[in-house]
Amino acid sequence: MENRNFQMDAQWNIIHYPEKPTGFGILIIGDERHFVDESKCFWTQNEGKLAIVSELKEKGYTIFSSNLYGRNWGSKIAVELAERLYQHVIRSEILNHKIHILAEGMGALAAVKLMENMKGNIRSVVLLNPILSLKHHLEQEKEHKFFYKKLLRELVAAHQVDQKTLENNIFAMEDFINLKFGIPVKIIHVLSGGKSYNQSKLYQQIIANLEINPTFILPEKKQQLGKIMVKFFNSHEAIL
Repeated sequence: MENRNFQMDAQWNIIHYPEKPTGFGILIIGDERHFVDESKCFWTQNEGKLAIVSELKEKGYTIFSSNLYGRNWGSKIAVELAERLYQHVIRSEILNHKIHILAEGMGALAAVKLMENMKGNIRSVVLLNPILSLKHHLEQEKEHKFFYKKLLRELVAAHQVDQKTLENNIFAMEDFINLKFGIPVKIIHVLSGGKSYNQSKLYQQIIANLEINPTFILPEKKQQLGKIMVKFFNSHEAIL
């Protein structure tokens, strides 16, 4: 069996099985375009993402992911469902209880909350082109009125609060992000387009108090992503 799709709280989830499992699991938390349905998911439909999944499976990783209510922007219900998915997978599969997390873009918001909630059950975390701060992300989008309004609508729907309260809460957030949970973190950023260069500068501000040096790669080197991730995950598997 190559993968198994099942529902929790009306959300589709998927487990990808390797041919030769090593007993280590990876939870993928996707970006805005991410989806999981009854037969497929974004990470197997997108050529670049499929290459990463294939590389990870080849190295024996069991990979699991959830639709997580679509564009959840790190909402409480999405984080809670991710925790429930973890419990389900650990009970149903033969896996080490300490998992890796691979989060892209918006998915980093949920990943950071999981790092806080599940400290003892997370082995390491890779953040790919992460959105680490809703505050900074909103400030960036303010220049583009159409996208700003669209983003606000998504945030209101995801977090189930009115717009005024939401904006007040977000702009009252701290400028820096705490990633000090005793979990190894690697940030990988693909430098494609002006927006991504702006995002890369933000990291220096957001994680200034942390000993994390982001890895920046050019778009033509994207095929190396799987190898970079495998090397990082593997380096944190010596202690079971």
